[in-house]
Order: sequence, then structure tokens, then C-alpha cells
Amino acid sequence: MFILMLWLHSCDVLVQGSGSSVEATTQRIKKHSKPGSALSLIKDLVFGQQPENKKPSATSTTAAPQTQPEPPLSETPRAEFIPRVHKYTRESPTAQWRSRKSLPTSARHEVNDSSAKGSSKEGSDEIVFKQHHRALLQPPHQNSRDAKVKEQRTLDYVNWDKMRSYAQILTTPTADTPGTTLLLHFDNKRYLVGSLAEGTQRACVQMGAKMLKVSECFLTGRTEWSNTGGLIGMILTLADSAASSRQSSLEEAVAVAKAKGKQRAVLDDREKMRELEEEAKGKIGRSGTLNFFAPPNLNHTLATARRFVFRKGTPVNVHEISNDRPKKEDEDEDEWAPYWADENVKVWAMSISPSCSAADAAAATSRVSSPTTSRKRSIDEVYGRQQPTAPITANGDSITPKERDQLTVKAVVSEMFNSSWRLDTLYETALSNVNLPAALFIRNPDTGKVEKYHGPLPGDEKPLPDPNLTVLVRRPWPGALVANLPPTEPAKEAISYIIRNHTQRGKFQPETAIKLKVEKGPKWAQLSSGHSVENADGETITPDMVLGPSKEGGGMAVVDLPDASYIEPLINRPEWSEEKVMAGVGAIVWICGKGVATDARLHEFMRRMSGLEHLVSSPDYCPNNIALDSSAAATVRLRKVDPVRYGIPVHDAEASNAMQQTPPLPERGVHVAARGQIVQLEPSFQLQKHQAVPPLDISAVENEMSSEVLTEAAKAQQAVEADQEQAEAWAHNIPSKDAEIITLGTGSALPSKYRNVSATLLRVPGWGNVLFDCGENTLGQLKRVFPPDELKQVLQELKLIFISHMHADHHLGTVGVIKAWYQEVHSAQPAALPAADATDVQSLLAPDQKRLAIISEPAMLTWLSEYSNIEDYGFSRLAPLHNYAGSPQHGIRSKLNWFIPPLQLATLSKDKQVAAVNANLVPPSLLNLSHVQTVLVQHCHGARAVSLTWPSGFKVSYSGDCRPSKSFAQIGKGSTVLIHEATFDDELKGDAEAKNHSTTSEALGVAQGMGARGVVLTHFSQRYQKIPVLEYGGVEDDDAGKEDILVSAEEGGDVDAEMSMNPEDDVAETFPDQLTSNGEEGKQYSIPSKPPTNAPSIMDPTKPSAAGTGPAAVKLKLASDMKVCVAFDLMRVKVGEMAQMEKLTPALLKLFEEEDLKDDEEKVKAVGDGKGKGKGKRGRQQDGKEKAGERGKNGKGSTVRRVSSEGRKS
Repeated sequence: MFILMLWLHSCDVLVQGSGSSVEATTQRIKKHSKPGSALSLIKDLVFGQQPENKKPSATSTTAAPQTQPEPPLSETPRAEFIPRVHKYTRESPTAQWRSRKSLPTSARHEVNDSSAKGSSKEGSDEIVFKQHHRALLQPPHQNSRDAKVKEQRTLDYVNWDKMRSYAQILTTPTADTPGTTLLLHFDNKRYLVGSLAEGTQRACVQMGAKMLKVSECFLTGRTEWSNTGGLIGMILTLADSAASSRQSSLEEAVAVAKAKGKQRAVLDDREKMRELEEEAKGKIGRSGTLNFFAPPNLNHTLATARRFVFRKGTPVNVHEISNDRPKKEDEDEDEWAPYWADENVKVWAMSISPSCSAADAAAATSRVSSPTTSRKRSIDEVYGRQQPTAPITANGDSITPKERDQLTVKAVVSEMFNSSWRLDTLYETALSNVNLPAALFIRNPDTGKVEKYHGPLPGDEKPLPDPNLTVLVRRPWPGALVANLPPTEPAKEAISYIIRNHTQRGKFQPETAIKLKVEKGPKWAQLSSGHSVENADGETITPDMVLGPSKEGGGMAVVDLPDASYIEPLINRPEWSEEKVMAGVGAIVWICGKGVATDARLHEFMRRMSGLEHLVSSPDYCPNNIALDSSAAATVRLRKVDPVRYGIPVHDAEASNAMQQTPPLPERGVHVAARGQIVQLEPSFQLQKHQAVPPLDISAVENEMSSEVLTEAAKAQQAVEADQEQAEAWAHNIPSKDAEIITLGTGSALPSKYRNVSATLLRVPGWGNVLFDCGENTLGQLKRVFPPDELKQVLQELKLIFISHMHADHHLGTVGVIKAWYQEVHSAQPAALPAADATDVQSLLAPDQKRLAIISEPAMLTWLSEYSNIEDYGFSRLAPLHNYAGSPQHGIRSKLNWFIPPLQLATLSKDKQVAAVNANLVPPSLLNLSHVQTVLVQHCHGARAVSLTWPSGFKVSYSGDCRPSKSFAQIGKGSTVLIHEATFDDELKGDAEAKNHSTTSEALGVAQGMGARGVVLTHFSQRYQKIPVLEYGGVEDDDAGKEDILVSAEEGGDVDAEMSMNPEDDVAETFPDQLTSNGEEGKQYSIPSKPPTNAPSIMDPTKPSAAGTGPAAVKLKLASDMKVCVAFDLMRVKVGEMAQMEKLTPALLKLFEEEDLKDDEEKVKAVGDGKGKGKGKRGRQQDGKEKAGERGKNGKGSTVRRVSSEGRKS
């Protein structure tokens, strides 16, 4: 049985118990706390602000009544997690299945002793909250820190203003963008409203929507992946944009300080210059909080990502709306006061529960105020989880168990985005006490500098040189220590909003003021602000005497109805007839699930509200237009060059037959929503339909292509035909030559206009399909490649998903794909519990089970498991398989194991760990494979490369993200196809080394080392990757240079520790905590960087072209007949046809040359229009990369035209 890891939150939780370790923790907190520090916050919130001569009991089991004032609240909780791990055991896969999700969170619970089966002891741990913590879960206006919100939500008027405000529709339901998102514009701020589904971020880039001013997001609908799949990526982008903007401001502040120093002739005075810099930096505001208003469970959704999301300095505060009409704080408060307000808008939130039946409605209502909910079938029944049997003690007067769990999760989210953890903070510990994996450092006794420790480690065969040797280690960031989250269950509430501008006072009339003898100056301003004044005769002049009529602020409602069961509760809401809410509202935007917008009840409501404009965003009426125009247009142009490998993205050229058969919408004031449409709220209400973005004209894109490109394309296609016999000879002895590779996402770091993030589909006839990595919106890419009928077949034949590592750009589309597979294969019905006598993996992986295997590291499998608490997306139908990486150098082969949580293994002895793994081994034959081999590679903690072998001898190897690896080359020997990342071009090799990626020539070197028949290059940091031009038979020694270019993971880096040169992005994995000897706070050190490698390049540059831009090509000399394919999104290539692609190189080069010229023209135009001004740090970094490419043209490095996309590793 799972036992929840208890932890200490700085503002939330105190773990109390009889053990001395808890008392020691309490004393450390008091000893090390300093005024204003995180530890001080822990002390204040946990122990209360008590007189010095009074000390709270450390052993009491309930919170004492508070007689002193409550301590002040932080806007978001800050946390330092101190884990308490209890032992437990698991016998078999069946037992794991039955109890894998049991998460008892009781204050008192039984703890299994792994050393004696059946024996147990009762723990006395208890989580204690203070009553004032409850305010963190209340609406913003009820939080004592949000006084400004309190003031603005009761504001009657604002001064008259001509400022324009409007909402623009960014997305409507399409394959690219399954959700509907609006961007509300004000001069000083932006607000996101609607869903944040997968693809939203990329659509914003396509639309040119600027996110820098976004600080509030209003999520509609329910908390489920179809609504929130793009949330994590969007937060990371907003956080990085804010950080980049702040860094740019800091750099400008330093420049201003230097200018002042030069003017005052104090540049050489270090003290005065420091004062000037501090003064300039002081004028820059602190990083603002990113506020989310959302349905229940959004905090939990974010907290499940704690192992792979980590940002500093960007506070994220999620307000979950569970009670849409909060109780009045006092009798004088208006019943219809808004839920939230700022200087621009007032917002009323509507929480809608479905009305499928009276029982369901009652259950949904009870969820608002009760910690437990009765439902037709609980999520625990679906997954066979055990319910906690011990009673849960609620502490304080009003903290319920549900609120305690919500506070716990809220603290985890706080640490994910606003942690005080530092990369350069190290702690002293004895070598024998180090918990692996970990990066170890040691002081050089001669130089005193900190260096990487390379000696024997605990558990090695070699004895430790000195068990008491003092080494320096990092402690994991707090989120990495949270093994399990409190339980939750799917929430049915769907959230909608009514958003209005403030009512404006009438315009000041100077002529009237003069007639009334009011002196011009401050009194005019006071009247304009709503204050009465006296005139020259001593008479009182009130504002209404000099102001024109007031004007209600323009507004709109954004309504989200996931299914028809929400219609009746929505249309019966009292807000629709309340003047205090609806005054000034001019439109309703309807976000409807399938089958909702056609409902007659909704049409009747629209007719009843005919005085408003209605915009309907629904898959029933919105055609599946292309939303990512730039990417689709690029694919269309590639199709003109290579019609075999590229097709027109699947879309609706006009309304589909199904749409033509749907009931028509009411005619008066009802419109189908379209991307780009604008709802103007101020200075007057207008629906601007003419702003809609027209659908992509495929024929126009084709007609714009130059005759030179088309001529080259025709020549290339003729060359392919002429060389058909030779190509067939090359493919003659290749097994499974009809296997097809579909590159769904070929970009790196984050989605761009032209390339989506990593995902590659492999279709093997007679076996099924495997997906290598699954970045955000992989499902949308599948829908663009395959027509609906073929897509069904692809999902039905999906057998395996391999996730290489935990960077967000490689796995955030996994849930969406699994959910679509679950619907198609199992009709969204969960699996029955295994039979009681099913004690081995054979029964769980029997063919009739139709499971989808997920092979990855424990962090990924744990994330999928935890997210299944929030919605039933199909986890019960999966086969979660942990792959133990092999080591060819040590003769260790890979093993597949039915997933055993690391927390369980950590409690077992080494012998019992081995026994548990062996008892749950999954032979590859159960997947109809001959071999599944993985090795750790140098990129980040847990990163793996994989090689799959089929019984036919067909073998495919996939690198994920990594530096060139000798171990990978060894397990991939004899590969039919290698799919390898080539993030950087050769002239950016330093970037590749620093960020643990590969260059083009390094990837090809790995392919040669494997002896691969073909290689697909992918994962590019720019739009155009240089294309290798192959020359065969030009190398005398086939092995020359192969081994030198390969970096063994064991030689090039410590694969078992934090290997990225930017570990702040990687340390979110689950690392063990460390016992330290120099206190809890550690010290900051200068940590050595990794020395660059000097691997030789095997590529030679071609000569610059006459145009002066340089061709995107380099020559590669090979002794083998290996074929190379440079991938673009939506490419479909059969393995046996890879030899044809080299004939297309001249046409592709010509196409890229023209595209490059067009992009240059667009850049010049953008600068001329003023769009290129005000670049932040990130913009300058992109310019720097482009300049690096330019330098390559004139120097010795390979030449390449470059249009860089933004880079970020998550």
C-alpha cells in the first residue's frame, strides 16, 4: 500500500510526531530563521507570532486556539519540503494494479514494516494547519493581501477615457487548436480568456499575439486535458518572456548608470557607480504574479508536473473557482459585486454543474462545500484504488481535509515557479553518506577551488578512499522531494465569465464649469474624479452638475458548455436578468462541445437574448480550417518539390457534409466564430467580423512559387524516376522496407511557426505503430497528416510510445494521444480489475487486453499515474514499463519492468530491489519485439536513447536529445534506420556542447558508427537545416574518425547525475535528498564548467553561391551506401524509398533560397513598420545566432542560411 510522503510547508504544514527528527527539524527552523527569510516565514506561519518567553508545544496533536492576531499572509505560499518516507511493500503486478494509486493522507495511518511481513506499527504524524491559511483558498477579494481588488470590485465609476479595449479570437476548434481562446486587449494589459488547449501557444505565435503584458488568465470549462493541454507550455513561455524582459530592463538600467557615471566623471569610483546602478535597478518593478482563475483541480494539474517544470522569480497563483457566488463579507456589500476586478475590468464567475440527473446535480453542488462527494462511479472505483480507512483529523475551526489537501498542492505549485533554490548552493557531507544519483564536488587542497569529484562512489566495487571525506553536494529543489500528491478526483464544474469595463463618469464639460464659476485647475480635476467642490461664490458644485451622462462599460460573456448537460443550469442563471451584471454587455461568446451548439434550448435562449451579439465557437459549425498558416504553406511548397513524401495538410476546404446537415443557427445576431474576429468593447461596442483571418488558399501558395523552383523540382522528380532501378537495388535486402516514418514534429525547445516539437511516428506493417517522443499537439499533427478514416487505423494500431526524457517539449502531447487512443480502441471504458490469481505480467499484457505500452523513466510514468486522478484519460488501459538502461561497456543489457514506483524500491534492501525487479520483468516478446535496448545518454538526468529490433531483423534506433554516444552506437549496430537529433549546425558546435545536443556532422558520425543503412535527422533549432550532399567511396579507411566523434556517456559526463549545463532546467527529476553537515542553508560556490570537446568534423563546406547567401548544404564523404534524410514536419517516407531523397536536394536548395529572400523582405518591412524595435534579451540572442550563421559564410565553417526560432529547454 502506498504511504504518502509527508512534508513541511513554510506557510502551510507542520509535521508533528513523537520522533526526535521532527523536534530537530523544529529547532533548526527556529535557529536559522532570519527576519524576512523563507525560514522566518515558516516560523511565523507554523508557530504563530508568539512572545519570546512562550514556546509552542512540538508534540501537540491539535492546533491550539489562536488568541493573538493572525500572522500576515503571503500572496502565495512558499514551501520548504522535508520528507518523511515510510516503508511499504508490493508483491506482484496484480497487487500493484489493485493498490497502485492508494494514497492515504490521514493524520494517523498504519506503516508496513518491510523487514517483517504482516507486522505494522502505528505512526503518530499529524499535519497541522492554522486557521488563517484558509484565506489562501478564498476568492482574491477575501484575502487580506488583496486590498486593491477589494477596492476595485466595489468601484462605481472610473474617469472618462477614450482608451480602446477589445477581445480578439485567437483560436477556434480545429485540428491545430482544439480549444477556443480570446485575447482581451487594453493599452496597459492583456488577458487570456477561454481554454489553453494544446497548440494555443503556437497559434499565438502565428497570430502575432504578444504575451508580454499578460498577467491574468481566465480559464473556462472544466479542468481536463482538452482544455488545459497547452497550459504548462504557455506558463513556461510567459515566465521566460517576463524573465527576458526583466533582464533586458536590468541591462538598460546598467547602461543608464554608466551614462550617468560618465556624465558625472565617476566611472572609476566603484562605490558611486554601485550606487548609481542600484538606483537605476530600483526603478524596475519586481516580477509580477501570473494569476490564473480556473475550475477546480488546476493546482493539482500543475503540481503533477513538479518533476519537469522549474522556474524562478515568476510567482504563479491559481484561484480555483468552486463557489461562484461567495458569501458577503458584511451586510453592506452588494450581493452582485464581481468575483474579481482590477483597474480595467470587473469579472463575474459562473460555476456550472451538469444536470444529467438529480443525483449528479446534488453531488456537484455538495462538492463546493463538502470534502467528499457521492457519484455514480467514483474514480477510485474506476481504478480499483483503496480508500483511506483511518479517519482524517481536521485541525483548526474551519480547515477541512479537502482544504488541507488544496493548500498542500498550492504550496507545491508555488515552489515550482518561485523557488529560492540556487544552482550554486552546495552542502557538505561525508562521502559515505551521499545518496546517489548525485553530482559530487570537492575542494582542491592546493588551489582551494571547487572541482568535480571523480573518485569511487558509495556502492562501487572499489572501496572508498576515505568514508569520512568531506564532499559537496546539491540538495534537490523542493518539488523533486515530493513523492506523492494528496488525492483528488475529477471535477465536473465548468466555469464561465462575464467581463465588463468599469462604468465611466460622464465627460467633463468646461463651459458648464465656467458658467458655474468654478476656477480652472485642481477643482476641475476634483469634479472630474467625482468629488464636490465650492465655486467662487461659496456654493457647492457637485460632479453631476458639470459632467455629461455616465456610460456603462462595454462587456461580454464567455460561456463554456462541455456537453448538453450544462445547458439548462447555464440558461437559468440569475445573472442574465440582473442589470448590475449585464449592463453594458454586448456579446456572448459560446464555447461549445460537440453536439451542444445544435441544441434547440440554446437556440431559443439566443433568440430570447436577441439584443446581444452571439459568436458560436463549436466543432459543429466551425470548419476545420488551417490555423498554422506558415507551417501548412511550407508543407504545400515542399509538396511541389516532393509530392511523394509531402501532402496537403488535411483540412476543410469548405463546410463539411456533417456541418451542412446541422440545424441552422438563429439568423438574428448569431454568428459562427472565426479566428481574428474582434469584439470591441470601448469606446463603443462593435463586432468587427471583417478582421477575421481568411482561410489559407492552397492554390495561391502553389501559384506563388517561382518558375525556377518548379523547374528544379521537375528535374529532381525526373532524376528520381531515372534512378529507380538503382534505388530499388539499394532497398532490396532491407527488412520491412515498406515501414513508414512520419516526422510529426522536428523542432526543438518550443513550438514555432514552422516546426512543432518532437514526435516521430513509425508504422511497421504487420506489427503496428510506435511513437518516439510526443511533444505538445502531436495529436493535432496526426490529424493533419491522416484523413479521419486512416487516423482511426493509426490509433487502433498504436502499440508503443517511447519517451526519451522529461523535457516538456518531448512529452506534453502524450496524454492527448493516449486519450484519443483510449476513445478509439476502448470507447473510453476503463479496464476491469485483474483476476485475483493473475500474478504475472503475461496476463496483463495478453493480446485481448489491447494495452498501449509506455516505455520511459519513472518520472514520466509517475506523472501519467498522478494525472489520472484528474480525469480518466485511459491510464487503466496502459502498460507502464520502466526501462532499466544497459551499459555495453560493462556487459549489462537493458531490462523492461512493469513500473514499480521509486519510493517503493527505495525502502528495500539491494537484494530485495533486484528480486522485485526480476519478479516484474517484461520480456520484449510480449510486445512482439526481439530486443528493446536503451542506454543513458548525455543530456539531462534520465535521458535515454533506444534501439528496437523486430523478429524480421528490422531495427530502428532513436537518439532522443543527446551528445554523440559510443554506447548508443554500440546498441544500434546494424540499424536499418537511425533517427537522430541534429539540433545545431556545425558552426554552432559550442552551443551543442554547452546544451548537450548534437551537430549535423556528429549525428552522421553516430550513424556511420552504427553502420546504419539510413538516417533521419530531426530536432532542429532553426527553420532550415543544411542538407548533406553525399559523396560515396571517398574515404580510404571506413573507420577513420568514427570513434573519435563519439562521446561515451561514461567518458563525456556523469549520466547518473545532473548532466545538463543548465541544470536549473533538469533538476526537477526525483533526486534523493542528502544528509548535510554544514547546516540547512548551505553555501554558494563557483562551480566548474565542463571543458569543450574537440571531436573532429567529417563535413566539408561547399563554396558560397553567387547570391552571396551561401547554400544550405555541405558535402559528406562516405564509404558506405548510407542514405540521409533531413526531416520537416508532416514528412512521410518509407524506409525503402530513402535513397530517392538525395535526388531532390538541388530543388530543395533552390526553394530554401527563395524562402530566405522572402523572410529577409518581411524582416525589412517589419523594421520599417516599427515592429522590430524594443527587442529584449531573447530577441538579441536570436540576432546573435543569425550573426553566427552569417560569420559561417565568410569563415571556414559550413555555410547555412538561418531563420532561428526561439529556443528554450523546459
